[in-house]
Amino acid sequence: MKYRFEIILLLVMIFSACGDNQNKSHKSTESKKIISIPQFDADSAFQFVKHQVDFGPRVPNTTEHSACAQYLYGKLEVYCDTAMIQSFKTRAFDGTILHAKNIIGSFNPENYNRVLLCAHWDSRPFADYDPDPANHRKPILGANDGASGVGVLLEVARQLQSQSPPVGIDIVLFDAEDYGPPQDTQRDTEMDYWGLGSQYWSANPHVPGYFAKYGILLDMVGASDARFYMEGFSLYYAPGVLKKVWNTAHRIGYENYFYFEEGGYIDDDHKYINEIINIPTIDIIHMDKESANSSFFEYWHTVKDNMDVIDKTTLNVVGQTLLTVIFEEQ
Repeated sequence: MKYRFEIILLLVMIFSACGDNQNKSHKSTESKKIISIPQFDADSAFQFVKHQVDFGPRVPNTTEHSACAQYLYGKLEVYCDTAMIQSFKTRAFDGTILHAKNIIGSFNPENYNRVLLCAHWDSRPFADYDPDPANHRKPILGANDGASGVGVLLEVARQLQSQSPPVGIDIVLFDAEDYGPPQDTQRDTEMDYWGLGSQYWSANPHVPGYFAKYGILLDMVGASDARFYMEGFSLYYAPGVLKKVWNTAHRIGYENYFYFEEGGYIDDDHKYINEIINIPTIDIIHMDKESANSSFFEYWHTVKDNMDVIDKTTLNVVGQTLLTVIFEEQ
């Protein structure tokens, strides 16, 4: 009997070990699960930028602005699970009442774990940094300053339609971001006249009680040889998110675009998102430390911010980084 017991005990130990090995193998397989990340299409993103610019300047209260709003809403309506236009009125620096529209699309709206992606879609009514003073009161096309970020997000949305993300995604295209006073009349007390669309959405989100794990803002992400420094408010409010995105960009080969160097503090849409709705949000924005007139790309707020400045390589760098961050999200 003792001999038989030892045999039975040996068999139990063998089968138990096999079970443990199977469990370990299963866990190992799970931990090494290959993540399928869509490939960003820069040609498609370029066309999305061009379609916006073809409308002309997208300044609130103009027919071009209204037409482009319908175009953007139509695209998000096709690509996203849900889409809407958040219409609102706001007062500009000169007292003008702006009829503005934030355009919003969502994926997996039932998923509590969410990521916010955003950009502004309006263009500036004043080319106030143009070298020719005669252009200072002319509106700009805003190919890079506005349309590039939106173009990247529309292509991201198109990819997410084909391959559902592992988390909920909200794409918010802010209006009236660039309707601040001309540079020759600005005062520090007037800074809140920028980012009017993000201020409104942050105080009145499209979903009551809305919250996202973090947010990523795109601004001026289409020019050749763009440099994305670590913007000040991003470092202050969302350092972990910033480092996560920058690390991802470096890991997939874009270290020549994303610099682990501090940039300046930019009063962009993400500032209001951080301060009003308390979603840790970063700004991927082209800054130029060697610029003579501003801290941004060469044709910022000039009549030359047109399709000639848009580089598909830069669009791809930003778009592929975003898709990688999204699909690696747990």
